[in-house]
This record gives sequence, C-alpha cells and structure tokens, in this order.
Amino acid sequence: MELSHISALESKHAGLERRIAEESTRPLPNDAVIKELKRRKLRIKEELSLIQQVH
Repeated sequence: MELSHISALESKHAGLERRIAEESTRPLPNDAVIKELKRRKLRIKEELSLIQQVH
C-alpha cells in the first residue's frame, strides 16, 4: 500500500507542477492561485520526504 501511496503523491505533485506552469503562462496569471498550488505542492513534497526518512 505504501508504494501506491507514494505513487499517488508523486502523481499529485506532478499534476500541481503542470497546473502551476499553465497558470504562470497565462496572459494574466492569478498570483493567489499560484500561491495556493505551490503551498499544496510543498505539503506533498514534505509528506514524501517524511515517508522516505522512515524507510
């Protein structure tokens, strides 16, 4: 199960990266949206880091 959880987190992280890139390239990017996406991406990165420290 943990491997599937890691895969899911990595997939979410990649999806957020794509959404940040998409929002950043818009003619008028929404800074609030970008900030929220980056915050969510960081939370996922921190969770992945904790999982890797345990193993």
